[in-house]
Amino acid sequence: MVAINQLYDSKFKTLPTITIQGWVKSNRNSNKIGFLVINDGSTLKSLQVVYHSDHSSWKKITEITTGSAVSVTGTLVMTKNAQQPFELKLESLDFLSLADKDYPIQKKAHGSEFLREQAHLRVRTDTFFAIFKVRNQIAFAIHQFFQAKGFIYLNSPIITANDAEGAGENFTVTTIANNQYHKDFFGKKAALTVSGQLNAESFAQGFKKVYTFGPTFRAENSNTTRHAAEFWMVEPEFAFASLNDTIDLAKNMVASVVSNVLTYCHDEIEFFQTKLQQEKSNKDNKEQHDLITMLEKLTVLDNYQVITYSEVIKLLEKAKNNGKEFVYNDIKWGMDLQSEHERYLCEEAYQGPVFVINYPQAIKAFYMKANPIDINHPEQKTVAALDLLVPGIGELIGGSVREDNYQQLLANKEQFKIASEDLQWYFDLRKFGYAPSAGFGLGMERLIMLITGVNNIRDVIPFPRTPGNLMF
Repeated sequence: MVAINQLYDSKFKTLPTITIQGWVKSNRNSNKIGFLVINDGSTLKSLQVVYHSDHSSWKKITEITTGSAVSVTGTLVMTKNAQQPFELKLESLDFLSLADKDYPIQKKAHGSEFLREQAHLRVRTDTFFAIFKVRNQIAFAIHQFFQAKGFIYLNSPIITANDAEGAGENFTVTTIANNQYHKDFFGKKAALTVSGQLNAESFAQGFKKVYTFGPTFRAENSNTTRHAAEFWMVEPEFAFASLNDTIDLAKNMVASVVSNVLTYCHDEIEFFQTKLQQEKSNKDNKEQHDLITMLEKLTVLDNYQVITYSEVIKLLEKAKNNGKEFVYNDIKWGMDLQSEHERYLCEEAYQGPVFVINYPQAIKAFYMKANPIDINHPEQKTVAALDLLVPGIGELIGGSVREDNYQQLLANKEQFKIASEDLQWYFDLRKFGYAPSAGFGLGMERLIMLITGVNNIRDVIPFPRTPGNLMF
């Protein structure tokens, strides 16, 4: 048995006969010759199988439907076509499973909305095959990066009593039909995790460097192209770390992962480059979207800029005064940056990745470390936080230094109205030799969107969970 991707290795081209198992993408024929196009999941490229009318199973082969699973045996024949350097001359074929004629993924263009309703089959299209091939490589590259830097992989709980962000947008986990959680399975209210960060902090106090990589859940009723109810987060946490250390780790991770994908998913990235250029051309005939150039910029550490939140406000005010129109146009210190502001910074102002640091305390989480008070602006309390903004996406990474002062953390608890006592263990870490700690969260799906140019989060998750949608 040989995989199609192996056929590009010279040692497989000399085999007298080759057997390929895969799925039929198309079957066309005339009176004397036919062509089966087969993909076996090993590569984005498919194999053309040639069969002739003198074959004993000619009639049966001509009736093979798109989507059918087959096993074909034949001899490899070289061609002069650069796009298709070889094809298989059919000798025998086993019909493993014929697809019904109403198989929905036919050889024609299908819209994303339609394919989301066919999420169990859409991986058989070139676009989704490429997306999930890239997703696999990104996941591998993330583990490879952190393992090489001595980080320990932590499996943080999926069921928890903690709401790490304090926003209350979590899914309740229960076995009862009322709110008497003291009678429930855990004897208290439980939820699906919104972040593994708090657990990671405790392990960082023993291992020094850890990371979580798993599913997280937000019950946020948001029907945008960037939000989903279930998504994957990468969350490194490391002790004895500063904000600058966190910036260095974040940009090195993104640069390393993007470089890895450019190397090992070259065909897929070329596919997305071509696809995006065609879409751009079809829309307005303006400048083509150069995905590869943008990704290559992300691999160069010197391209990452750092700017404070206060400087951002001044920059946005200047842009507004110069005629730039924002939907959210009330630019002032203390506002939460909107996606349009983030994208303006990284797509127009800096035309590349930008770290925004030192956000107002009031718009960030309770666990972020307070910066020293600026004597010139004592009312502008900030925290040692960072967001990494990238073209096409906006916010890709959010992180901070963690507040290590026990009394300050208690004050934050009151300020942010965090009533739950289930976080006392987290507060107690500060009483037991807590080394200054920092970390960040990276949304896996947003990274996939960045690397592939796909503009909807529903298309980079195998089976998307969004408001009103629980198919498959």
